[in-house]
Amino acid sequence: MDTKITLSFNKDVIERAKEFADQNNISLSRLTEYLYSQIISKNYKSLEELPVSDWIEAVAEGPIEYKRTSSRKAMKDEFFEGKK
Repeated sequence: MDTKITLSFNKDVIERAKEFADQNNISLSRLTEYLYSQIISKNYKSLEELPVSDWIEAVAEGPIEYKRTSSRKAMKDEFFEGKK
C-alpha cells in the first residue's frame, strides 16, 4: 500500500530530478522511493556512505549540504521563511 508524504526541496534540484526521472521512464515518486530503499537496504553509519550521494551531487547545484534541525517547528519555520 502506498502512503503519501510531503517533502520540501530546492526548486532547481526538483526540476533536474524530474528530468532525470523522465529520461529513465520513472516517476519522481518512484525514484524517491527507490533512493529511500537504497538507504535502508544497508547499515550505513553516515550520510557520506550512502551510494546516492554521488547522484545527489550530480543533480544539485553547489556542494552537498546536510541540514539538521532541532524540531518539526524549526523545519516548518525555515520552510515558510524560504517562501517569503
